[in-house]
This record gives sequence, structure tokens and C-alpha cells, in this order.
Amino acid sequence: MTRIDRRTLLIGGGAGIGLVVAFSLWPRDYGSALGADRGEQVFGHYLKIAEDGRVTVAIPQAETGQGIWTGLAQLAADELGAAWDSVAVMPAPDSPVYVNRLRQGRVTAGATSVRAFDEPLRRAAATARDLLLRAAASRWRVEAAECVAGGGFVTHEGKSLGFGEVAADAAGLSPADEVPLRRWGAGGLAGEPLPRLDLPPKTDGSTRFAGDVRLPGMVFAAARLAPPGGELRGFARAAAEAQPGVKALVVTKGWLAAVGDNGWAAERALAAAGPRFSGPAGADAAAVTAALDEALAGGKAKRLLDQGDFDAAVGSARALGATYRIAAAEHHSLEPLVATARLSNGRLEVWAPVQNYEFAHRAAAEAAGLKRRDVVLYPMPVGDGGGRALYADAIPIAVALARHTVRPVQLTVSAFGTQNHDRLRSPVVARMAALPSPAGAIEAWSARLVADTAALPGAVPPYAIPSIRVDSVAAKLPFPTGYMRGGGEALTAFATESFVDEMARALDADPFSFRMAMLGGDLKLAKVLTAVTAIGGWDGGRPGSTMGIAGASAFGSHIALLVQAGVGADQRVTIDRMVAAVDCGRVVNSNLVRQQIEGSLLHALDLATTPAPSFVAGMPVARPLAALGLRRLGAMPRIEIELVASNEPSGGVSGLGHLVCAAAVANALASGTGRRLRNLPFDLAAA
Repeated sequence: MTRIDRRTLLIGGGAGIGLVVAFSLWPRDYGSALGADRGEQVFGHYLKIAEDGRVTVAIPQAETGQGIWTGLAQLAADELGAAWDSVAVMPAPDSPVYVNRLRQGRVTAGATSVRAFDEPLRRAAATARDLLLRAAASRWRVEAAECVAGGGFVTHEGKSLGFGEVAADAAGLSPADEVPLRRWGAGGLAGEPLPRLDLPPKTDGSTRFAGDVRLPGMVFAAARLAPPGGELRGFARAAAEAQPGVKALVVTKGWLAAVGDNGWAAERALAAAGPRFSGPAGADAAAVTAALDEALAGGKAKRLLDQGDFDAAVGSARALGATYRIAAAEHHSLEPLVATARLSNGRLEVWAPVQNYEFAHRAAAEAAGLKRRDVVLYPMPVGDGGGRALYADAIPIAVALARHTVRPVQLTVSAFGTQNHDRLRSPVVARMAALPSPAGAIEAWSARLVADTAALPGAVPPYAIPSIRVDSVAAKLPFPTGYMRGGGEALTAFATESFVDEMARALDADPFSFRMAMLGGDLKLAKVLTAVTAIGGWDGGRPGSTMGIAGASAFGSHIALLVQAGVGADQRVTIDRMVAAVDCGRVVNSNLVRQQIEGSLLHALDLATTPAPSFVAGMPVARPLAALGLRRLGAMPRIEIELVASNEPSGGVSGLGHLVCAAAVANALASGTGRRLRNLPFDLAAA
């Protein structure tokens, strides 16, 4: 087998037939990135239509559970005029035309998928629709402008032809230089709460994740990795090789792997080997705190905004100040590090969960010592929605093992090993200061934020403050960090919305009215704040209240959250109710938006209430998921979501709840208990 059967990757509705729609009007110099099976016609890079009416959408973005395979297919199908029960999707093949323009690569992150591919997909589908209309009109000897595409058919005065019946003729025509887009939703699909294409096969287990790949002659591997900066010091080879089913041990400076007939045999061999690794001394939680504090005190700052004159505005007055600390956070992925590699006749194939296609492809090629053109990467659905799959840590090891064994190898790092080598969300320290104005607002604002990078998005508050100074400092941390859902915006929003709330309470002002008075011309954020307080029955957040609010704008969208929270008898934070108002522009699929807001809020809530990781030798200590205190279904708060109608371009939503959740909870607890929680995760005992 030299290539994967891409039909096995189709996720379809109805009969599972499908359409693949273009990323953009196809450039003539690229030809098509797609290949056609028998009976199919290719329309540019992303659209194929089969003679039996099958329509398939090639999606450049990874499906991480956010529903993007459905959302992008819905946009294309609406513009084309396809029938939803004939639409399916497939991962787009390797080609430079699939670049996410907002991430400068084929990357799925930062709530960019719809924003990056909305217009290109619709324009590509419009071009394909125009070709179908012209082909049908030619048969009927009428004008194409008199024909209509809808429900998978081209019609004219009682006559109809299915897309598949005219696909061959249409594919032979030259695309027009420009085709006008139809009115949003004219195809009856965009904006509708259509069922997700990926849920039925996920429910019945037929979706193939990376760990489900099976190849002829494949063996299974497990590995133990050295801590960052460490190396393998020793292991018991004889004990490992004595285990039943073991085929090989592969030793490198940075890791030890066992290859066996099955994954259990490989894991047993590693356990018997008892590998010993060196690691950096003192790379623990204390070292993290010291690195952040050192950068906060004297690190070289990047000035993100300098508006007005903060020092002059404060003068001899005493500004109010607070310091917020956010600990590093783990992904707690359900899917472990996994990759499958096959090296044959100078060509490499790799199957892995991938959110950064170019990075993973390059890592595979370098590990094999091959040119990228000799490497085929099959991006599989991702079993972790937190962002861990942006990093291809398992791929180079799987490729090395395939080279060593000269057989296809599937590498799976254990759940504990995956936790040990998680790329944690960066910790953050934010030192805030502000001066109230005589009018009861904020006259001057200063923020100095420290994280793993000086590029901290969302650090500038959305409020009309005359004098603002915002600095960021990059700290040298003793462990590698990585992206997490919500991005840096989730970290900066916690500090901003908590401190604004503190300022309101210090002035004995209603936190909602206080925010509204400073929003100036930010009508969208004002609208969602107004909506959420009206729907949630905002009581002013006075002492003794259980309510807190927070608002933020990011990813081209706007969100406000009202939370009712308290402290239980077990001294744990309890959340009774969450009410969110969201303006994310045109809504492609309201079910997807609601699911993503709910999921984002609950993920952020667990991050805010789960104990921070401890470290040994620069690695987070692995903990069973059952020991983390994650919320179970019976303890979930009641969540209400109001989607604000808009005709603006679609914004991103997948990490939107992360921006406001922790701050709204902290603000609610400040109302109800009088205690201000400035550290994440929350520690009521230390407050």
C-alpha cells in the first residue's frame, strides 16, 4: 500500500457522498491539488463532483472537536447550492494553496478557521456553481442567468439536472475571472443549526484517529523521553528484552523506545527496562516563580502601548495596585502522543494528529533525512481540543523507529508520559496599577505583564482611558511552553477584567455601569454586556451578591459573561449558573457556536479550579485524571447563551469563553465572600 484510501476518511451526512470546495479561485499555475477517482470531476483545488451526484469538501483545517469540518463545508455547500445530505468532507492534501492567511501557514489555532476560509471557500464554490449553471444552460440552449442552483440540482422553468449529470461538461469549461457571491444563506444552509458531519462516526466508533491506523506488517512502539535538557543515563537491557513479544530496543541520547508485537508488550518492556534520565536541577515550581519575579522586577520590557502620560497623570497621587499570578496549565489530553510512520523505497508516510501541517511535515522529513517532496503526511482528526497537537513531538521518534526496524511503526506514548512532556500554557504575572478619575472612571492605567514571550495579545484594555501604559516582558522558564485554547488573550483578560472590577468596587460603583461608562465607541462590547446583565438579572454585584461579570473582545468576536458562584461546604468553588452573550458576526451554525462557547467555558472553569502542576526536572508530574477534581456531568452549572444577531463577517469562537470565565468567577466570589482571588488556579485556602 503506497497511499491511504482517502474514502476511508470521508465524514458524511446521509449517504456519505460529497463535495470538495476550493480555498480560493484556483490559480491556473497550480492546476489542482486534488486527484479524482473514477466518475469524479475536479473543480479547482477543493471541489469534486461525482457523476452520481456525490459532493465532497476538502477541508484545510484540523478537526479538533470544534466542528470546523461541518462549518466550512456548510459555507461552501450553501454558496454552491448543494443538498446537505449529499455533503461530506475530507482532509485537504498537501499543497501551498491551503495556507491559513491569519496564521501564516496551514495552522489550526487562534479561532481563525472560519475567519480565514469563509470568503475563499465561498468564492471557490461560487465559481463551481457558475460552471454548473453554464453547462446546464448550454444543454437547454438558454442563458445561464436564467438557471438556478439549489438542493443539488440546476433548474430552469420546470427542467432540472443533478450536479452529477452536468459535472463532466462543467469541468471542461474555463472558470470566469470573477463570480459574484450570492446573498448570505441564499442556499438555505449557511446560518442554519445543521447537524455535525463528524458526530455520527465518532459516536459509532468508525472515525479513524491516529491510534486506529493499521498497516500491513506494522509493529507497535512505546517510549520514555528525557526531561528538557536531560539525557538517558542507563536502563536494564536484559530485563526489557526478556519480555514476551519484544522485537527491539532503540536507544538514543534523548529517549528509549521498545518495539513489540503490540503496545502492551512494548510498555511492559519499558517498565522492565527502568530507564534512568538526567534532568536540570532545581527546575521546579520555585524556579518558575523566581524566573517570573526576576523578569517582573528588571526584565527588558516591550512597550505594547503608551498613550497619554501615565506618570504625569498620577503625579503625587497614589495609584491603586494589584498583582495577578496565573500558574502554568496542563492540557490533560484524552489523546496521548501518537504517530504512525512507514518508510519504503525512499518515501515516507506519516499518520498523526496535526494542527500545524508545515511544522509536522518538516519534522518528519528531517527525521527521515528526506526532501519534503518525498514525505506524505496524512493529518488525522485530533483527539485533544486544547492545542497540544500543534507540536509534532511523537513524529520524529516514530520515523526513527521506522528507519531502525524497516517496518511500519505506530508509536504511542503512555498517558503519564504524555503528561510529563506536555507543553504547558505559559504562566503569567501581571502587575497592575490605576488611578481613579474624579468622574468615577479610570484616569490612568499601567500594566506590566510577564510570560514566556513578550508578544501578549489582548494586554491592552478595551476601555477609553486617557493615559495607558502597557509593557510585556519575556521570562526564561525552566520548561518548554506551548499554545492552549484561548491563547494569550485568556491570560491577559483575567488580569484586565479582574482589576477593572477591583477598581469599580474600590469606588463603590456598579461593575456593569462602571464598564459601560468607559467603553466609549465600543458598541459591540457594550451590547453584549447589556444583553448579559438583562438576561441574567444582574443585581449590581453588591456585597453579599453571588454575581460577577466580565467582558472581552478577541478573534473578531465579543463576549460578556455573568456568573453566579459561591463556596461550598468542602471549601471548593461552586458555580450555579453561567449566562453568556456573544456577538461573533454572521453565525455559520448556531449549534456549533453554542457548543464551542459551552465547551470553552467549562474548559476554562476546570483550568481555574484544578490544582496547578508540580515539577520534577523541568517536567510536570503526571497525575491521573480522576485525581484532578475535574467536574463531572452532575456538577455542571446551568449555561445560557444568547447569540446577538449581526451581519458583520464571522468571528472566531472556539476559545472565546476562556477570556471571561475565570475573571467573572473571581468577580462573583469577591461579591459574595469579600475575598479577591488574584491567583489562578483559585486557592481558597490561600486567599
